[in-house]
Order: sequence, then C-alpha cells, then structure tokens
Amino acid sequence: MTRPSANERFSSAATRLGIEPDIVQFPEDTRTAAQAAAALECELGQIIKSLVFDCDGQPLLALTAGDQQVDTGSLGALCGGTIGKADAKLVRDATGFAIGGVPPFGHASQLSCWIDRNIYRYEIAWGAAGTPDTVFAIQTAHLARLSGGQVAEFVN
Repeated sequence: MTRPSANERFSSAATRLGIEPDIVQFPEDTRTAAQAAAALECELGQIIKSLVFDCDGQPLLALTAGDQQVDTGSLGALCGGTIGKADAKLVRDATGFAIGGVPPFGHASQLSCWIDRNIYRYEIAWGAAGTPDTVFAIQTAHLARLSGGQVAEFVN
C-alpha cells in the first residue's frame, strides 16, 4: 500500500479539523518565510513559521510570524525547560513532515504548541501545507483552535 503524500496527509488532517484549505503550489521551494512572502507577494509577517524545538528531549512547536525571531529563553520559560535546536529527524518524527514544509497543525502527534501573538497583526496568514513548495491561507482567528496552541509572547 502506498503511503499518502505529505500534501494528502495535511489535507486529511485539515478536513478532520473541519476546514478545506486551498493549497497553493509553487514551481520551486518556498522553504523560507522570505521566499514564501516573495512568491505570494504578501508581507513577511503574514507567513507562519512552524518551528520545532527540543525542550528537554520533547518536541515543541512554536508558531511565529515570518518577520519575528524566537527568543529561546522566553520560550523555555513558557514550557518550563531548556530549548534546543531540533534536528531534521526529530522534526520529521514529531510532525510527519520535513523542515520547510511543516504546517501549523495536522502533525503525526499532538505537540505542545505556542503561538506568538505577533501573528494576530494580520487577519489572514499563510502556513506550509506539508511540503516546502506548498502553502495555504488561514484566518489567524482559527489558529489556536486548529493547532491546540497557547498564545504568548516569545520573540526578540
């Protein structure tokens, strides 16, 4: 039996959560927030970065606006641990997706998730849809419910 593609797994997860996102596919990777913003002709802050960190051996998801940088000390204080960089294997094992294509929800397991409040400057933002060359638009008002995340401040 063939394993569903990353886009199919993302779409299935979105459907289970009650949404049917329009997935936009680009001819090349939009692996970085800057590449995605340029391709979409939107503000950098409208790109949702879905970043996986290691918090004392456990994966942790941080959703930030594309124009922000995570303050790992602040994030560690929120999660009650020490934040480290997650390698590609941890990211894929925890989410089911590769770095650059991690969506803000629909992961292999429910991760502890923090959402930086800067994302809410925009009514609509764009997140990865399972691969480095796909994105989807989302109303930011729905982000916490869909991701199971808690809103806080943890950027520089």
